[in-house]
Amino acid sequence: MTSVRQPTSTSVLRRMPATEATVLRTAGLREIYTRNDLIVLGLGVMIGAGIFSIAGRQAASMAGPGVILSFMIAGITSLLAAICYAELCSTMPVSGSAYTYTYVIFGEVWAWIIGWSLILEMELAAAVVARVWSLYFAQMLTELGVTVPALLSRPEGFDLFTLLILTTLTGIVAFNAKVGLRALWVMVSAKLVGISAVIIIGSLHFNAGNIAQIPVDPAPLVTDADTLHSTVFGLLIGETHAFGWFGILAATPAIAFAYLGFDIVTTAAEETKDATRTVPQGMIRALATATVIYIAVAVVMIGMVTYSKITQGAPLADAFRLVGETFMVHVINITAVLGLTTVVFVLLVGQTRVVFAMARDGLLPTQLARLSGSHRTPATATLVIGAIAILLAEFGPVLTLEQLVVIGTLFAFMIVSAGVISMRRSMPDLPRGFKVPGSPLVPALSIVATLWLMLNLQVITWLYFVLWMAVGVLVYQLYGRRHSALAPTIGRHRRPQPPKHQTRT
Repeated sequence: MTSVRQPTSTSVLRRMPATEATVLRTAGLREIYTRNDLIVLGLGVMIGAGIFSIAGRQAASMAGPGVILSFMIAGITSLLAAICYAELCSTMPVSGSAYTYTYVIFGEVWAWIIGWSLILEMELAAAVVARVWSLYFAQMLTELGVTVPALLSRPEGFDLFTLLILTTLTGIVAFNAKVGLRALWVMVSAKLVGISAVIIIGSLHFNAGNIAQIPVDPAPLVTDADTLHSTVFGLLIGETHAFGWFGILAATPAIAFAYLGFDIVTTAAEETKDATRTVPQGMIRALATATVIYIAVAVVMIGMVTYSKITQGAPLADAFRLVGETFMVHVINITAVLGLTTVVFVLLVGQTRVVFAMARDGLLPTQLARLSGSHRTPATATLVIGAIAILLAEFGPVLTLEQLVVIGTLFAFMIVSAGVISMRRSMPDLPRGFKVPGSPLVPALSIVATLWLMLNLQVITWLYFVLWMAVGVLVYQLYGRRHSALAPTIGRHRRPQPPKHQTRT
């Protein structure tokens, strides 16, 4: 491969040429995904156990039946970001996703920051969801009459169920992507069957009067939270309210968390056939499908019982108990376990591909970009990522850091949306398989909507995020800046080559 990289002396000015990013598709990853596979990948990560709880919790505490509008607003906000991702992915269909887009458009320093943010997002998310999977799996067994020892599953400290799910899925992702894809199809299909049962059985108990009871008068939101645990927006306006339009808008950021993950579909671009067309299509269709499913479940839940009777612990399961459909509790538990399993799987896939791309560019140790086996998977990177996720999940307070996953994702959304505007001006002739309609207005709206969601995160989340970014900058200065494939001392002596892969005998 002939390199077109032009090393520069200042890392702030170093950018990867767009043509080089496209050429990186020849790096050796095998094309295994079709458009339908990408839809399944997106549904695998977007639809987890939250589909059975988030609507009820936000309806009971914040928006009432207006939570249905909150889902619509959150879906539109996510769609704005998704179509921005679609344009950049159709131009640069590579594993690095937002990291590589930023490398081409804004330069190496910003690319590192986004890559570091994505590492935070996906690594912590995998640990959080694995821990929640353990709790749901234990609950499912308990509901079926099986006694679960504390060592197997607990909210804090070491437990075997968390170790089991992370070890199993890490091994599948590391050594046989095709087997993982087939298993993903089976699990996503099964959980869609379970969700369909929830919608159908729940609709038999639907009462339109429950949805009509929308509280229009805002009520002061009573909270004992200190400054660090208040939202940035709440501090700015001084007082927050539940219900009414304020409550509907305030519930949107929490609901938007359910849609996060569609961007991970773009990390599979190098492994997708006809990626410039199929990745945008697969991602947007997955998001649209997930939005319809979430709204349908929300309508059924609110229609079954009035919002004032919805519980916070297990809202949908308790709603079915109230209407006498106790068997559906088992369906919900099994579907939730399947949903969380697919979420962890897709997160590990996405994280591996981002780390692989960063290592290929020299910003992380190049050993992480090594491909192994006849399936040509980045096994080393996957095993390292899996090991870190296990340590985080087993020994870190991950359930209290959930909002860090959100802020890392939203930060990437903002940069990608800004990247569409910038690239239209700096590289107008670059071939695009998909173009954002109404640019620059639509990307600008995406930036504003994403910023709104970020302002509704807690102050302490922002402080942790800033601290993580500061550590990232230090790591870049000590390692990434000097080992980058664009660094003059590297670029003068060797051309970047596709990572070698080992073939099993």
